[in-house]
Amino acid sequence: MPENLGEKLALVGIGKIARDQHLPAIGANPDWSLEATVSRHGTVEGVEHFTDIDALLETRPDITTVSLAIPPQPRFDYAAKALKAGRNVMLEKPPGQSLAECYALEALAKENGVTLFATWHSRYADCVPDLKAWVSSRRIERLQITWKEDVRRWHPGQDWIWAPGGMGVFDPGINALSILTEILPYPVHVTAATLEFPENRDTPIAAALTFADPTGADMSAVFDWRQEGPQTWDIDIETDGGTAKLSLGGEKLEIDGELVKQGANHEYANLYARMASLLKAGESDMDLSPMIHVCDAFSLGRRAVTDPFHF
Repeated sequence: MPENLGEKLALVGIGKIARDQHLPAIGANPDWSLEATVSRHGTVEGVEHFTDIDALLETRPDITTVSLAIPPQPRFDYAAKALKAGRNVMLEKPPGQSLAECYALEALAKENGVTLFATWHSRYADCVPDLKAWVSSRRIERLQITWKEDVRRWHPGQDWIWAPGGMGVFDPGINALSILTEILPYPVHVTAATLEFPENRDTPIAAALTFADPTGADMSAVFDWRQEGPQTWDIDIETDGGTAKLSLGGEKLEIDGELVKQGANHEYANLYARMASLLKAGESDMDLSPMIHVCDAFSLGRRAVTDPFHF
């Protein structure tokens, strides 16, 4: 952990993910000082509040870092303004609506000499490093991602996620893809996909993906937003040296049917620790490999229409 940076930070977007994850992580990390928030509606008691980012950037030049916890549709404009103003930027996942937006932000960060971080929070789950190490010495024969959850529970009333750029079920699905691209010792790519769109929505509620693995492994993923009851965030792997099951989104790891590690939810705490390290090193982290899989799925996917969705 780097020395206490005392970095002044502004959090943009005070919605569910900000209150559930960002605020506790910031508050528990002495490297950060939450100095301001930006939101049309939400506020944080005792913290200076702005309703637009232009006012923040003009009024508080002392704030060095901006963390964006807003939907992907408006995120590019917010990030671009912050980068042009010489501020470091953290991007909630997915880092943008499109790859072109992400590449443009990466160029702006380099041009202005600041840090930009695409925060794939699921990569920072407790058991992901352990699974990555285990996979590295084995040949994968089969890998299956099963990511099924209840959209009404995790995105209550959030219509933006059903609009173009919102990504639909890929909003959680990209979390699984961020783990996949982290643990594999080589790249894979999507070869086929089926995307199920509610007849009244512009983004999918379910998806099935098939990947090409250079070693010939059978590799696929299933995402679904219609699961009630217990939620499923699993990656099952069969190799020439045993089996592994990553569950609870990366908090639990079983090898050959035996529990080897049970972690806790430290993802966002680890993200803010990582950002502090990037600032100290003067580096950025803009790995877009999970985003490439999503874009390829939309490009290659067969569209299927399913029942309308209503909150």
